[in-house]
Amino acid sequence: MSLLEVRDLRVAFRLGREQGEVRRVQAVGNDDAGVSFGIAENATVALVGESGSGKSVTAMAILALLPPNAERRGRIDFLGRDLLGASRAELQALRGKDIACVFQDPMSSLNPVFSVGRQICEPLVRHLGLSPRQALARAEALLAEVGMPEPKRRLAAYPHQLSGGQQQRVMIAMALACEPKLLIADEPTTALDVTIQRQILELLASLKARHRMSMLFISHDLGVVGEVADEVVVMRDGMVREQGPVARIFMQPHDAYTKALLACRPTLGQAGGARLAVIADHIAGAAPAVAGKPKDPQAPVVISARALTKSFWLRKGVFGRTEFKAVGRSGRGVSFELRRGHTLGVVGESGSGKTTMGLALLQLHEPGGGPAGGEVRFDGQDLLKLDKAHWRPMRRRIQIVFQNPYASLNPRFTIGQTLVEPMTIHAIGRDGADRDARARALLQRVGLDAEAAFGKYPHEFSGGQRQRIAIARCLTLAPEVLVLDEAVSALDVSVQAQVLNLLKDLQDELGLAYVFISHDLAVVRFMADEVLVMQDGDVVEQAAVADILERPREAYTRRLLAAIPRGYRAAA
Repeated sequence: MSLLEVRDLRVAFRLGREQGEVRRVQAVGNDDAGVSFGIAENATVALVGESGSGKSVTAMAILALLPPNAERRGRIDFLGRDLLGASRAELQALRGKDIACVFQDPMSSLNPVFSVGRQICEPLVRHLGLSPRQALARAEALLAEVGMPEPKRRLAAYPHQLSGGQQQRVMIAMALACEPKLLIADEPTTALDVTIQRQILELLASLKARHRMSMLFISHDLGVVGEVADEVVVMRDGMVREQGPVARIFMQPHDAYTKALLACRPTLGQAGGARLAVIADHIAGAAPAVAGKPKDPQAPVVISARALTKSFWLRKGVFGRTEFKAVGRSGRGVSFELRRGHTLGVVGESGSGKTTMGLALLQLHEPGGGPAGGEVRFDGQDLLKLDKAHWRPMRRRIQIVFQNPYASLNPRFTIGQTLVEPMTIHAIGRDGADRDARARALLQRVGLDAEAAFGKYPHEFSGGQRQRIAIARCLTLAPEVLVLDEAVSALDVSVQAQVLNLLKDLQDELGLAYVFISHDLAVVRFMADEVLVMQDGDVVEQAAVADILERPREAYTRRLLAAIPRGYRAAA
């Protein structure tokens, strides 16, 4: 029996009036046809495509979770009932109970002023009628089920006190609380490391089998899609390019666009010197791009860390506090040397300390938050001992791209202002016109339409487009070292290929050194020269990228590699 039927769906957004007529932008469908697909009971349908292809808009149209200026046409039947004609009260009764959602960005979806426990309990009390005590016990069980460490203690935590992966696990626990008939999962494993991703995928699969739950699974990770989906719907520019069973889509794709999507993802067997295929080149049948120039093993060291540690103060009692060592828990700390034009990959599970280590390099934690130990030498100076005045010129030379593109861009600044501001602060460029020209050139460089993007605001872009803007902002200052904290985790495979190639090109041209933090080991294989494997705040293995991924010594590293989604070919 069909659980959900989407027929001839078209979604447009009103953008004001021009010469007395309402101006609309079509996001899904066109004048000739709309988007159609169905989801059977106990089935998983995956929507895949590039950023801006309309897959998230299509999913959010089902429960009318689009902005007020959205216009929906067509038909969306859930158990024979047309949701396009449903009232607000009817939709509220469905949301969270019969149809639940897991969104791509957990930090914008979780309420920052409520504890995790309170937010998970809300749907349990509202839809299932549980008492507060019963709801709290169920919330603890749900957190344990999604792999949250110390679930009872986490109930009292607030979203900002959790890592990105832990926040996403809270979102999944909330969505699964009422055991819905349909789960709309919009990039649900994007922020998760491979081992937790594996747990979540297995959890979703077991819940689906046990409760005959269906899923609409949106993802840019084709390896994940190949393992979880029964049917695949490939979208581009708001239209369906191809749809069919997962085996046929992966093994015998018909559409040139689908073939290009499959070809441009990095693999564990792909050496770092090769170039990634991009959509346009693959469709056009262009020859494979040549590899970049070889790395100089004797290049000068630009940044050197010795026994780096980072601690935080935790409240103990009314007036007391205790030290929690997030990096260097064993006392050894993190040590490495990063050479000009080289990339250090940092991998590990969520909460392993890899992001904390990256932020500690740049002293981006609150000064009173806890002590940092060891030393980090850059251009002859120990960065851990610099005062605020001496850090300002260093900020230009060492930049960071954050994991969350939704939180790292100022919503009140246009994209042009976002890129021009750091150049103005550091007196880069002759004048305003020169800075504007530099900003437009960088937008073009990261694959955006500079003229269209320059005057827009962050909310007008998809997650992948926002991350490209964040990378362009860092490049405005021509840094020597770039810390990339999950910088491509929000990007679909085609844009990811463009950005990874771009980072390689910039490294070849400018000699940039990268600290590349990622949970995607295939991307680390493509980018890194050396890899640090972190667990519980300590480095458990450190070696050349080929040695780590082909001949891992530690059981923990082998477990990370075993958890990587391999796509349909491996699952078949």
